[in-house]
Amino acid sequence: MGIGALSCLLFLILAGVLISPWWAVAVLVLAWLVLFARACRWFEPAPVKAAWAAAGGFVVWGVAQVVGGLWLW
Repeated sequence: MGIGALSCLLFLILAGVLISPWWAVAVLVLAWLVLFARACRWFEPAPVKAAWAAAGGFVVWGVAQVVGGLWLW
């Protein structure tokens, strides 16, 4: 579930270029790569940690979208 949620998160991050500055999206993609690498390492021994990594990624993405939208407004 965690790896699948991270895959969905990538599409949301990339679509964020419509309302966020390009550099914010680049930072989010780098953060996603770190989260994905950590979740892949955690998937076998503790799959719940991979799900929490995805949940944390969604929270960071949501905050970044709100801040990015306010920045461009």
